[in-house]
Amino acid sequence: MKTMLTTVQAFIADEGGVTAIEYGLIAALVGVAMAGAAKLLGDEIKTTFNNVVTSLKSALAP
Repeated sequence: MKTMLTTVQAFIADEGGVTAIEYGLIAALVGVAMAGAAKLLGDEIKTTFNNVVTSLKSALAP
């Protein structure tokens, strides 16, 4: 019975899983923030990439 009590106490004291969950939540929050920023800046990013493609095409044209 003592080993069972010791095992339960060790399980309760273990915080490794909690840390992993916290890191997972932080990663999810960063992902949501990046998606929100991309949505807000979507048209500007699209315009910038189109300008780069146009510049490269004109620079590589024979």
